[in-house]
Amino acid sequence: MRVVSLNAWCGVELDALLAWLPAVGADVLCLQEVTSSATHHGWVTYADGDRTLRQRSDLLADVHAVLPGHEAHFVTFDTGPVVDEDGTRHRQLFGQAVFVRHGLPVVGLHAEHVVGGFAAHDEWPPEGRPRLAQAVRVVDPDGGRPVVVVHTHGVRERSGKGDTDLRRSQAQRIAEVVERVRRPGDLGVLVGDLNLLPDSETFAVLAGTGLRDLVGTADTRTHLYPRAVRHASYALVSDVDAVRRFEVVADPVVSDHRPLVLDL
Repeated sequence: MRVVSLNAWCGVELDALLAWLPAVGADVLCLQEVTSSATHHGWVTYADGDRTLRQRSDLLADVHAVLPGHEAHFVTFDTGPVVDEDGTRHRQLFGQAVFVRHGLPVVGLHAEHVVGGFAAHDEWPPEGRPRLAQAVRVVDPDGGRPVVVVHTHGVRERSGKGDTDLRRSQAQRIAEVVERVRRPGDLGVLVGDLNLLPDSETFAVLAGTGLRDLVGTADTRTHLYPRAVRHASYALVSDVDAVRRFEVVADPVVSDHRPLVLDL
């Protein structure tokens, strides 16, 4: 079974992303920075005070169109305004999504905020935004073993990626989600853009649930990300012997983040 995780960067690199997604062959695809809009489908401008980004208004629909053999499960962190090319404002949902290949038995779904709660913004704030952990429990058709895949997009803080009280609280909440969804004998997987340094206290908290990181100090950013700190995305498993192959994909470039591909 193949689990793929990627911060999709709201579709900034849309053509490359949509060409790569069907080719990677994910059974469970976890995407962070996914957008959805009921009133617009195309390019819009997002602004939060720190940055302005040309992105897709409805990346969820874009991805679903190229993955018709997958079922999408989208959860929303918060919502706010974006502006189309005519200057019209639209309400956009922001969150993350799991795409599960049709035929892979889904036996459990769960999502909850691990930082804050749902918020409707008149203007996007640069920080202080909520975060969710999303879980899907599937049965591996080859081995028959249930696999719990949890993914999340860690909180962003202007101070950087170091440990803070907010990140410590977030770590405890993520660990609680893992324990809530997993059953005895399940293989546990946690993936996502955690926005952490490799020596973060979060990994000790998650180790208490039996999860071990596979990424370490590897570079998980692409050349589209200009800053010196190259750590963001991680993949953790409860049974390293169940890992057949793991790769931090450097090519092709489909985002400012590198995808993580995990074969179990």
